[in-house]
Amino acid sequence: MSDGGGGGGGEGPNWQGLFKWSVAHSDGTRPARDLSEEDRRWFVEAMQAQTVDVIKRMKEITLVMQTPEQVLESQGVTAGDIEDMLDELQEHVESIDMANDLHSIGGLLPLLNYLKNSHANIRAKAADVVTTIVQNNPRSQQLVMEANGLEYLLSNFTSDPDVTVRTKALGAISSLIRHNKPGITAFRLANGYVALKDALSSDNVRFQRKALNLIHYLLHENGSDCKVVNELGFPRIMMHLVASDDSDVREAALRGLLELVQDKEDGTGSRLAEDDEKLKQLLQERINGMSLMSPDDLGAAREERQLVDSIWNACYNEPSSLRKKGLLVLPGEDAPPPPPDVASRHFEPPLRAWAAADANKGSDAQESKPPLLLGPGPTPDAAPREENADAQRNP
Repeated sequence: MSDGGGGGGGEGPNWQGLFKWSVAHSDGTRPARDLSEEDRRWFVEAMQAQTVDVIKRMKEITLVMQTPEQVLESQGVTAGDIEDMLDELQEHVESIDMANDLHSIGGLLPLLNYLKNSHANIRAKAADVVTTIVQNNPRSQQLVMEANGLEYLLSNFTSDPDVTVRTKALGAISSLIRHNKPGITAFRLANGYVALKDALSSDNVRFQRKALNLIHYLLHENGSDCKVVNELGFPRIMMHLVASDDSDVREAALRGLLELVQDKEDGTGSRLAEDDEKLKQLLQERINGMSLMSPDDLGAAREERQLVDSIWNACYNEPSSLRKKGLLVLPGEDAPPPPPDVASRHFEPPLRAWAAADANKGSDAQESKPPLLLGPGPTPDAAPREENADAQRNP
């Protein structure tokens, strides 16, 4: 099979050859055929070369992360260069195996140290990389916990002067403690709910959304936390946020309130329904606002309509007036199901099958060499790097 061009310096992965090979063997126009031994051997060798190259590049990035900041500055390395390097690292650790390998090659601790970097953009980007490493990855969750990563993230979440850094740290915490009981326990013991309350008081809607989504997840997983949340005054703040101009904030606040009003263990729901006339007034105002919406806006607010009706029904044991007005289910819509676990979609991991993703980009993908942060010029065996604009990383 022909070389096909591709990798940097002739020793990197044969990206173009891999692409042509995959198209030739699965172009969708004919049934898949058995591979010849020669083709099978070529493919295995190509994939092994790719894996070796990625590990080598991660070791180079680790070396840079271990280099003192002042040394990098003396070599002309800028904060932007470091951000580009972390972008590349984030691409590599989308593979669960590579994420776990980062610790074994000595890269996890230097990455966590970047959470304390003097540049806010680097602190934020480091949190992004940590988010990718721990998403849906119990082994990396454990490694980050053992390396005191939660403490670093909590420090940024609670006290960093930059709201973007605080928001990114909260996103990393959400991924780190999801389905991680020791992480949830540590978050509670570190007064995590107090920090979440502070986040809700921010005027940054993205920060508010992330805090509300984590609150909903925690309450959904641990009903006993409803008592803590109620005692800290969360219901009042959530009711205030139901009037937010941001539709995602409104829905997230309503989801949190629904968890509280459905609480049976501590009686939080009963107290909200019986003692707080403001809740009823607030729900009625939302119903009145929906009555004035255009059909398109009503369609976009489908989940909000269902949440309002579910809260009303849970508090007052009767359907809301949305049903009487015919606004709960619009023509062409199915009847609303029982309130779903809507929080899980906010923790969806990015695509980890990075090799498949690279192949799907096609032959017209733009290639560029990774930034070399130390030395006079590009190393001959540096692997090519493709820019990744995955919106999931910056929700």
